Amino acid sequence: MRHQEFQTYRARLLAADPGLLDAAETNVYRALAPLRPPAPDAEVQADGRTVYRCDLARTWLRRYGLPEEWSRRAMVGRGVRHGLDLLFRHLHGLGGRLWLPADVYPVYFDLARAAGLAPGRYPTLPAPALPRARPDGDRPEYLLLANPSKPLGRHLTDAECDDLLGWLAGSPHRRLLIDAVYDLAVPFAPGTRRLLASGRAVLLHSVTKGWLHPRTFGVVLLGPDDTAAAGAFRADPPGQEQLRLAESLLAQHADTPRLVAAALADRAERLFARLPAEVRAAVPAAARTSAGNYFFPVPLPAEALLAEHGLLAVPASVFREDETDESGGWSGSVLTSLADAFGPEPTAAAGAVAGQASADSTV
Repeated sequence: MRHQEFQTYRARLLAADPGLLDAAETNVYRALAPLRPPAPDAEVQADGRTVYRCDLARTWLRRYGLPEEWSRRAMVGRGVRHGLDLLFRHLHGLGGRLWLPADVYPVYFDLARAAGLAPGRYPTLPAPALPRARPDGDRPEYLLLANPSKPLGRHLTDAECDDLLGWLAGSPHRRLLIDAVYDLAVPFAPGTRRLLASGRAVLLHSVTKGWLHPRTFGVVLLGPDDTAAAGAFRADPPGQEQLRLAESLLAQHADTPRLVAAALADRAERLFARLPAEVRAAVPAAARTSAGNYFFPVPLPAEALLAEHGLLAVPASVFREDETDESGGWSGSVLTSLADAFGPEPTAAAGAVAGQASADSTV
């Protein structure tokens, strides 16, 4: 069942039985709408001052404790999707191979195929299992991962970082693409910084989750030997309106990601308080304690949770790009803490679905 199909199914179930506990909402923008910073007013937008990408790149680097001399490698774009689109097209031009997580975001596959690639896949649920294919001569080979990972709900472990560095060591033509859009902390997670230190990783980040402004502004930090892709970013920049918004978010609303993380932590506690004991015990500790997390995988089928507990969860298959791919046979499900029932002021209509989830709801 694909994401939109599941949302239709979810709406039907909740309409028929509003008493169900809805742990399947995925639209973080709707759930946290009051925390979304406003765009600059019309007067600021029309003041004629130019906002430069290089200045924003340096601001972003300073915020995350990264060397400002990396600014020539920090490509400013319109978000992670935009960055991946350009990187995938660049990789296709090189005749490269791409590996994507099979059960994180189907949109990764949509972008790859639109760029002319035929990506391979590797599972991430219930834990990442890296591809073991042998290197193909001098052919570039990129592997995309998310840290923290959704729907795994946690950061990479030290052992997983060891595996990734071992995968890189298998060929000098291998690179990692790290989607850090869900990392709300400053600086980035230790695993991300460790992989960046290898010199063979590209980091993608944006204001999508921390500031709740999707497809607006992002940075792709290229590796020191991967600057051939820079031309594509310089040829397709954000507009001044987007750059002004990014400047406002980074300068005037710097604390928003912390507020988002705190709000999500409160929602998670409300979710846990309402879960049956056996379901709560099945939530991995790493997911439960991960800052800013709102996806909690459990090794329990969604059908069983619904039938036995009146609990509506997201089947793991919703996150798979290929519904026929069982990703190692894992048949668990994912709980979320975004429904109104877990908000600061639950209402009588907490079980109802406030419209369909947007196209950005899981990415």
